[in-house]
Amino acid sequence: MPRFELKQSTRHITSYAGLILVGQCLEAARLDLLDKKFPVPKGQIPTPDIVKSYIGLLALGKSDFEAIEAFRKDRFFRQALGIGTVPSSAWLRQRMEMLAVALREETDAYSVRLLRNAEAPVTAMNGFVCLDFDTFVMDNSGTKKECVDRTYQGVDGYTPIAAYLGNEGWCLALELRLGSQHSALETHYFLERVLPRAHELAPAGLPVLSRSDSGFDSVRLLFQQDDEKRAWALEGRTFEYLVKWNPRKQVMADWVAHATEADAWVETRQGKRVALLDLTVKRSWEKGKRDFRLVVRLIERTVDPKGQVLLFPEYKLEGWWTSLDAKPEKVIELYREHGTHEQFHSEIKSDLDLERLPSGKFDCNDLILHLAMLAYNSLRLIGQTGLLGKASPVRHPAKRRR
Repeated sequence: MPRFELKQSTRHITSYAGLILVGQCLEAARLDLLDKKFPVPKGQIPTPDIVKSYIGLLALGKSDFEAIEAFRKDRFFRQALGIGTVPSSAWLRQRMEMLAVALREETDAYSVRLLRNAEAPVTAMNGFVCLDFDTFVMDNSGTKKECVDRTYQGVDGYTPIAAYLGNEGWCLALELRLGSQHSALETHYFLERVLPRAHELAPAGLPVLSRSDSGFDSVRLLFQQDDEKRAWALEGRTFEYLVKWNPRKQVMADWVAHATEADAWVETRQGKRVALLDLTVKRSWEKGKRDFRLVVRLIERTVDPKGQVLLFPEYKLEGWWTSLDAKPEKVIELYREHGTHEQFHSEIKSDLDLERLPSGKFDCNDLILHLAMLAYNSLRLIGQTGLLGKASPVRHPAKRRR
C-alpha cells in the first residue's frame, strides 16, 4: 500500500477553478457597461461588482445572500470574475433590492449579447429550431414572501415562465410570476420580448417552431403567433407554431359521432381505436377572423393495456393548433418532444439552487431570475463548447449493466 505525503503550501488551491470560464462569459456579455448606466458615489461598490458577485454564487449553486461572506477575502473569486470588491451579504441584499426594477430591464440584453458574441450554436431537431416556453412551479411554502400564492401543483410559491431555444436549451427569458397567475395571462407581453430574440439568434436558413402546452391555448396568442409567422415570411424566413388544444366544454359524444361519420377510426390493438381528424376552425379576435388548423386525436379503449375488459368504453380527447403543413402524425410527434424542456427547468431549480428564492420582495426575486438566466446560459455555453466541441474529451455511449 503506497503512502502519501501531505505538505502545507503557500499556493492558493481552489475547488471551483471553472469560475474562470464563467468570468470569460461575463466579459463576453460586457457586464461592465452597467457601471455607466448605474453609477454610484465614490467609495461605494460599483454595480457590476454587485451583479458579478451574485452570478458567481449562482454558478457555484448558491443562492442565499449570506453565502457571499465565504468569498469576501477570496482572491481567486475576485480575479476570476473581474470583481474589484466583493460586497457583504447585507450590502448585496440591499443593493439588489434597491436596483431590482431598473436592473432587471437591462439583464435580458446581456444574455442575448453573450450568446451572440460567443457565437453559441443553435441546432435544429427534425428540421426545426424549437422555441419552447412554459411555466413551472417554485415551492416557497411556509414563507411570507411577497406575492407567494397557491400554485397549480397545490403548493404555495411562484410560477415563473421561461423560454428555451434550440437543442442546446438556451434560455431567452426567465420571468417571475405570482403563484396563482394563469399561464396565458400577460403572455403576449412575454412573447413580444422573446420572439425578437429568437429571430436574432436562430440561424436564418432554419425554420423556427414555437411550442407550448394547453395552458397557452388563447385566441390572442394564436393571432399573435400567426402575425409573427407572416412577418417572418416577408423576410423570407419561416416561423411556425404548435399549441396544445384545451378541449374546454367539449361533448365527448359529439366527437365520437364526428369520428365515426368521417370513418376515421383505426384499430391499433385489440380493444383500442384511434381517430385522427384534421380540421379548419375559424377563430375571432377583436375585429379580425382567421382560419386555424386543428389536429384532433380521439382514443377509444374497451380493453385496458393490462388486458382487462372495460364495462364502458373510455375516451381520451386531445388536439393541437398548428400552422404546420405536416401530416397529423408528424404534428403529434413534434409536440411530444416539447416535454424535453422540463430538464431545463430542473437545472435552474437544482444546479442554481433556485427552488426557494432568497428575498422577501417580489421585484428582487424577479431580478434574481433574470441574473439566473445569464448564469444558466454561461454554464450551458461552457458545457456545450467544453464537452461537445472539437477539442472535447473522447466519449463513448453509456453502457447499462443490469
